Amino acid sequence: MANTNRVGRQGSSLQKAAQAVGAVFLLVGVLGFIPGVTSNYGSLGFAGHDSGALLLGIFQVSVLHNIVHLLFGVAGLLMARTRQRAKGFLLYGGIIYLILWIYGLLVGHDTPENFVPVNNADNWLHLVLGIGMIALALVLSRDSARVTPARR
Repeated sequence: MANTNRVGRQGSSLQKAAQAVGAVFLLVGVLGFIPGVTSNYGSLGFAGHDSGALLLGIFQVSVLHNIVHLLFGVAGLLMARTRQRAKGFLLYGGIIYLILWIYGLLVGHDTPENFVPVNNADNWLHLVLGIGMIALALVLSRDSARVTPARR
C-alpha cells in the first residue's frame, strides 16, 4: 500500500494550519464582494489601480484580487489533505506573498503596473502573511517530523 502521508481524520498541526489559512483566504475573498464590508463597493473594478473599493475600509481590492483570494483559499484547503502538500502551500504561498510585498513596494500605486491592485496596507499585510506562512511551514513541519508514523 502506498504511503499517502496523511494523518488520521484530524490531520497534523501542519495540515490544520494550511486549512485555517485556506479558510481565511476563502473568507476574505467572499468578504471582498460584500458591500458594507467592502467600502466604496460601487467603485470595485475588475483589476487595476483605479479600483476604489477597500476591504474593511483599509485594503484596496478588485474583482481579480478577490478571485485570487478565493482560488488561494481553495488551494489551501485542497493541499491540506497531506502534510507534504500542506507544507508546500504554506512555504511557497509565503514566498509568493513576500514577492507580492516587494512588488507592492516597487510599483507606483497610481500606475498601470499596479494591476493587482495594492496599497500600503496591502503591502505590509503581504509581508506579515509571507513571514507567517513560511514560519508555520518550517516550525510545524519540524514538529510533524517528530511524530512517529502510525502503525499499518
